[in-house]
Amino acid sequence: MKNEREFFPSGRDEWVDAGGGVAERVLSHGPDGMLTRLARWAPGTTTDAGVIRHEYVEEVYLLEGELTDLTLQQTFRAGDYACRPPGMPHGPYTTRTGCTMLEIRY
Repeated sequence: MKNEREFFPSGRDEWVDAGGGVAERVLSHGPDGMLTRLARWAPGTTTDAGVIRHEYVEEVYLLEGELTDLTLQQTFRAGDYACRPPGMPHGPYTTRTGCTMLEIRY
């Protein structure tokens, strides 16, 4: 289970460096790896891990900016959404302008 949190102003917390040009604000997390966060990718960020697969469900909603999937050669923009079951291949990614996304893992 995730930690319990009633409504709070999410903008009060500082952005924390998550590495690789990504900063995050963790909104909620649990001991089993569940996570809800805001992730902000700096302009010019590119993932270098190749195609990504993980063991959890991941939901991503782009709040602002753009993100390009280099495998699909497709650019996604604010308002676009993805839901990835465990093992689903995605990425690698790049962003020319930067982006901010809501990411939920369970």
